Amino acid sequence: MIINPMIRNNICINSHPAGCARVVRNQIAHVTRHLAEGRDPAAAGTAAPGGSPRLVLVLGCSTGYGLASRIAAAFGYGAATVGVSFEKAGSAAKPGTPGWYNNLAFDGEAARAGLASKTLNGDAFSTEMKAQAAAAIRETAAQAGLAAQVDLAVYSLAAPVRRDPHTGIICRSVIKPIGRPYSGTTLDMMSGALTTASAGPATEEEIAHTVKVMGGEDWELWIEALAAEGLLAPGARTLAYTYLGPELSWGIYKNGTIGRAKEDLERAAGSINASGRARAWVSVNKALVTRASAVIPVISFYVSALFKVMKEKGLHEGCIEQIIRLYRDRLYSAEGVRDPAAVPVDSAGRIRMDDWEMREDVQRETAECMGRVTADNAGTLTDAAGFRHDFLEAHGFDVEGINYDEEADPLGIETAPYKDGDEGWTKN
Repeated sequence: MIINPMIRNNICINSHPAGCARVVRNQIAHVTRHLAEGRDPAAAGTAAPGGSPRLVLVLGCSTGYGLASRIAAAFGYGAATVGVSFEKAGSAAKPGTPGWYNNLAFDGEAARAGLASKTLNGDAFSTEMKAQAAAAIRETAAQAGLAAQVDLAVYSLAAPVRRDPHTGIICRSVIKPIGRPYSGTTLDMMSGALTTASAGPATEEEIAHTVKVMGGEDWELWIEALAAEGLLAPGARTLAYTYLGPELSWGIYKNGTIGRAKEDLERAAGSINASGRARAWVSVNKALVTRASAVIPVISFYVSALFKVMKEKGLHEGCIEQIIRLYRDRLYSAEGVRDPAAVPVDSAGRIRMDDWEMREDVQRETAECMGRVTADNAGTLTDAAGFRHDFLEAHGFDVEGINYDEEADPLGIETAPYKDGDEGWTKN
């Protein structure tokens, strides 16, 4: 079928399988160049310093930072990986979710590269999935000739709903302010129009539910489950991701329901460290375009202005660039790979990958840019076009090299080998 983007109220409700696959291949190629230094995965694994990841579990592996974390571990260090995500498969009549196609592409490229990988599709919050993951870790380790001990577990879940595994209560997360209403200028990525978006304050139940879904409780349960199964390597490391952002966004983010949940994520990191089961960090990452950011008040406006400033300064990074820098310069730097205590952190013990975003000059110029924007000049003063591209690309659209006038297979089954000139570390 011919697949074009279907956007309703700044939400894209479909995806393109070939576009998603090309994005995954492009990220693999970038990792090969900038983290593996041009080596294929087997050679990258041999050249990686001791203490680099060998067997990696990524929870929330299908998009964004989770997908980038898996790609960088596999193609940058030659690691075997197990991924968990909850995606909808494509059918003959309807495309699947972007993450479904991303997972298919990753597993296909991993197989071509001789990398052991297994992807599980289902509810990562459930006890059943933890048992399935334990079996998958053992299977993948055996395939790679490794001990069944995870040395890196990445927790990158961003789900709207969670069923508490103990009580069975279904909790739903919301993006709302706490204590008072919030209003902020929003930039419509498709039309470029500036509007004011508002959100009423969350109830106490909504706050509690958001913490249950987006906080750190399940991260702790995963580490406990892995330890109980004997599946954590001595000195295992674990990461979760968060965002702080500038003060102008705090009303809806840092001081809102999501911020409250992210505080619980930091609490969980401390609990994991105290348990001695693994060394845990929360990484504060840069603002990026996500499937949700287009509908959060002020975020699309801020990110569009931020991108303009950071690109002009040569500081802009996407997910894959952020994770490469996180691995190379922080978690597995020459000092950090030998001693977890040498991993650079802030006064709260967090890894700060938002350091370039939060530079004083970047924030000052972004605020100045936002102050000059009107409905007439938004398209030129901000990088609204870049925001729109990243949003579409996250769904497999607006990807260079893809002919969207051609028929696409919504089942996402791809058997054709690379052609000369295709991006990727392998060539035929």
